[in-house]
Amino acid sequence: MKRFDNINVIPLIDVILVLLAIVLMTASFIVKDSLNIDLPETQSTQAYVPEQDSTPVYFHLDHKNQLYIDETPQTQAFAHDFIQTLTTEQSIVIQVDKKAEFGHFVQLIDRLKEQQLEKLTILTKASEAP
Repeated sequence: MKRFDNINVIPLIDVILVLLAIVLMTASFIVKDSLNIDLPETQSTQAYVPEQDSTPVYFHLDHKNQLYIDETPQTQAFAHDFIQTLTTEQSIVIQVDKKAEFGHFVQLIDRLKEQQLEKLTILTKASEAP
């Protein structure tokens, strides 16, 4: 009977490479914006860099005027109550689809300003140079 002194690791390496490829492909889908918000274009857009000491709260308005808080759909009543729980030091990032009604955007800003929330960032995308 033949004795096995070493293990053939080549099939194991093949399996690990396939698993790595699967993880990398699914990770790219997770990172991509899942709400599909079409941001308006501006000429003077700057890169958004979050502050080191806080995690921002994200508010999104899609083209159907549905409000999302941290990518979770919410009612206007819940959003109103949630905004009241925020501190004045909280950073807030707002993404509004360019097809959303302006009135919904103004209502959101008004509610934030009522609570003296001043650390607002409104995300846009840079327009391409002609």
